[in-house]
Parts: sequence; C-alpha cells; structure tokens
Amino acid sequence: MLVNLVIQDFAIIEHLEVNFEQGMTVLSGETGAGKSIIIDALGLLVGGRGSSDFIRTGAKKTDVQGLFVVENNPQLMATLTENDIELDGQNILLERELSHNGRNVCRVNNKIVTTAILRKVGEQLVDIHGQNEHQELMRAEQHLNILDQYGRTAITTLLTDYQVTYQQYRHLQKQIADKNANEQAYAQRLDMLQFQIDEISSAKILKHEDEDLEQEQDRLSNFQKINQALQQTLAVLSVDESNALDLSGIAMAQLGDIASYSQDFHDISENLNSAYYTLQDVISNVQDQLDSLEFDEGRLNEIEQRLELLNNLKRKYGPTLTDVHDYYQKIKAEYHEMQQLTDESGQIEADFQNVQQQLTQQAQQLTAAREKTALRLEKNIHQQLRSLYMDKAVFKVQFAKSEQMLQSGQDQVAFYLQTNPGESLKPLVKIASGGELSRIMLAIKTIVAQGEGVTSIIFDEVDTGVSGRVAQAIADKISVIASHSQVLCITHLPQVAAMSDHQYLIEKKVLNGRTTTTLQKVTGGQRVLVIAKMIAGKEVTKLAEEHAAELLRQADEAKANR
Repeated sequence: MLVNLVIQDFAIIEHLEVNFEQGMTVLSGETGAGKSIIIDALGLLVGGRGSSDFIRTGAKKTDVQGLFVVENNPQLMATLTENDIELDGQNILLERELSHNGRNVCRVNNKIVTTAILRKVGEQLVDIHGQNEHQELMRAEQHLNILDQYGRTAITTLLTDYQVTYQQYRHLQKQIADKNANEQAYAQRLDMLQFQIDEISSAKILKHEDEDLEQEQDRLSNFQKINQALQQTLAVLSVDESNALDLSGIAMAQLGDIASYSQDFHDISENLNSAYYTLQDVISNVQDQLDSLEFDEGRLNEIEQRLELLNNLKRKYGPTLTDVHDYYQKIKAEYHEMQQLTDESGQIEADFQNVQQQLTQQAQQLTAAREKTALRLEKNIHQQLRSLYMDKAVFKVQFAKSEQMLQSGQDQVAFYLQTNPGESLKPLVKIASGGELSRIMLAIKTIVAQGEGVTSIIFDEVDTGVSGRVAQAIADKISVIASHSQVLCITHLPQVAAMSDHQYLIEKKVLNGRTTTTLQKVTGGQRVLVIAKMIAGKEVTKLAEEHAAELLRQADEAKANR
C-alpha cells in the first residue's frame, strides 16, 4: 500500500506531504481545490506521461515521491529482480523528477530506471481509475481485456502459450509471404549470383597472379632493350679489350706484391680480390641470362589476354584480386543460403501448416476457457448490480469469431446490456447512461480487485452521475473493495465520504499572491462539519450536521456488520 506521498512544485501544489493508511481514504474538497491534481501527481509517479506543464510556475522542476509497502507480490518481485532493483525489506520507493529543460529522472529504490521500467513497477502497485475511465467500457475492443483480467487464473497460461505459437505462426507466415512476393526478384538474384560465381570460378585466379604476369609482360615487351643491355654489360666486363675483369686482375697482382708491407695494403688487396671474384660471378650470371633470354610472342599474347581477363574481374568485383576473392566467398555463401531456403521452402510450408493447426487448437481452448469465464463474470456482475440498484438489468458477454488469427486469439468480445425488462439485449456501448456505466465499471472493479495483486486502487470521482440510494450503494461497494486493497477516493458525495476509514480535506489558498493547495486530515467533530458542508453547501445548518452525523453512524454500523 501507499504509506507516504511527497509532492513538490507540482501545478498549484508548492509542497505537500501526507501519510496514508490501510482501508478506504477519501479526499474531499471544493471543485478546483486540487484533488485531481494529487491524482495527476500519482499518475506521473507510476510512469504516466510527463510534461513541463506540471511544473509549478516559477519553479525549475517538480518532484514526486511515493513510499509503498508490499506483501506477497511475486510478479512485482520478479520485475524488480529482472531489472536488478534491490528491495529494502518490504519498502519500495518511487521517485519522478521533471525539469523545464526536458530532463526526466525516474528512480526505484534510488536506482535510476527508464520510464518504461517505472511504469511496469508502478502498474503493479497502483490502479488509477479516473473520472472518465469508465468510458473504456464504451470501447468494445477493451471488453476482451476485462474478461481476461477477470479470468486470469484460467486464461493467462492458455493465452501465453497461444501467443508463443502465434509468434511462430507470424514468422513463418512472413517468410512465405516474402518469398511469394519476391519470387521473381529472388530467381533473378539466384541467376545473377550463379553467373558471377561461374565467371570468377572459371578464371581460376591465383594469389598475386596479376603482379607476376605484369612483371613477365614487362620482360617480354622490353626484350630488345634487355638483350642490348646484357650484351653491352658482358662486353664491358669481359669481352672488350681492356675489359674490367682483366684490368681488375692486373690491379690485384700489383697490390699482391705490396700487401706484405702494410696491413692497410693487405686489406685493400683482400677487398680487390673479393671484388674480382664477385665480378666473375656477375659475368657468369649475365652470360646465363643471355643464354636463357628468348622472345616468345605467343607467350606475350597469352599474358596480355590473361591480364585483360583479370583486370575485367577487378573492375567488376574489386580493385584488387584479393577483393575479387573476398567477393567470391561472399556470394558463394549468399547463394548457398538462398539455395537452402529454396530447398527448404517445402519444409517451411509444412511447418506453417503444423503451427497453424496447433494455433487453431490453442485458440479453441482459449475460447472455451473464456466462455466459461464469461458465465462466471455474468453471474457475479448480476450480483453486484443488484446491490447497486440495477437488479432488473441483464448483463451478457457476446462472442464472435474473427476470420483471422489475432494476437489475442480468435475471439471478439462485446458486453451487452438490457436495462429494462421487455427490451432486447443491446451493445453496452450504445445504450448505457453515464450512471449505469459507472456502476457497471464499479461492479467489475469490485470483482477483479479481490484477486489482484495491486496494493492501491484510486478512484477519481467514479460516482459522477449518481445520487441518493445509488450513491450509498456505490459507497458500500468502494468500502468492500477497500477490505482487499488500499483505496484512495476523490468524491463530492457525502455518502461515499462517510463510508471512508480516513478523510482528508483539500483546500486552495492564496498566500502572498500565490495560489497553493493544502491538505489536512479531518477526524471526530471536524469530520461531521466537513461532511455537513458536502450536504448543505456554503451554509451549514444544524440539520445538515445531524444528517452528517447520522451518515457516519450508519457507515460505522455497516462496516461493523460486514
């Protein structure tokens, strides 16, 4: 339950802190005093949509904090564990901060979380039923959710299993649809990949082949130049008169004669000897190159054709042969995958048929569970409506079958109502008045709240459009709900206020030229006066006070005899 609420600089609230207790708590006050603003602050706290408009004029930010005490809520514990949020005993502290600069800070037990996580935690702590929330009954698409919520014990597991299968169904359905829609493009892609693979594969590319061929091409293209250079080199070194080898031999002999006279002469002689023998090796190598040198025009043509092929591949598939090879590996993998999909298309069709059959069976089981739940809901709603002075009303859950599989199943559910005997059942969305909608929604809340894990339920003027004995009946119903969950209720009806276990008066005051909202707990004789004012208006008469005291006495008796 909510045990402490702190609101800072929210709308017309400068600062407000209030401690709440178990049972039914009523917030009363004149219209415009700020009652619904408190509910808006709570809505923000539990993950509602934020806006800088909430920030009090002149303030830089607004801050809302709420301390909750929880017991035996496995789903909430699982959510906290899933998001690595530590539990402080049984306490959960929520905090929401909004700034004018757009900064939005959410905390759960002092850990910063996303708004989505705050909302997930908040919706398991608080159920806010606003002034117009009964209008969800006017949207037929919400009726199925209400039915599933009521029958969650019997329906949740079946619905979860169905939705798992539904995801498989949708995945396979999309695969088949994509293949059929793109079958021509798919076939064209396969043909193109096959052509490219054949083209690259047939070339039998070797690593760095283009570099080797270009080098060989250069040698063949420059045959004359190479031959001439080698011939002249050989002539200079060993053939011509006064060739380098002979001259080196003469110099070597001269230095050999004086090598013994000095270490320096000896070193020079040794170096020259080494140069002489190196020169001999060079001459031998040049001679070998000349002997092996041969111009092959056919080989040159072959190289040029091969290079043209390789360059064409590089232009198509990459600037280098390495890039061509990488592209080849990539398209081979893609082709293999596409071939697998083609080969497996028959298997996908078979899988789809099996999953569709399984989904149909699960949808039928879900429908059967919902139909049984609907009978129980109808019976319980009738019981609740009788105590809300709608004993002649007939409530019915009508089922229709969707032609398509939906995420929620194949069921289309609508609530039907007969308000007066002799009339036919008609859709609730077309015939129910505001007061009737309020009572039906309250009946649903009464039934559902008994098994919900939500710790606090908030009613914001759900009694709008009713009066007299109906107002008293609604007060009794809210009190019954409060026996299972903490209830915070905003009301203008004295009957509802009298049934509460705790009552707070909300007032709007102007201090130093600024409007602010204040809240104080009322007890004893003060409570009699507050309720009397709700009855009589501005002028509180002695009769109004007596009436208020009587309402409180009757409320105490009703709760004692429950």
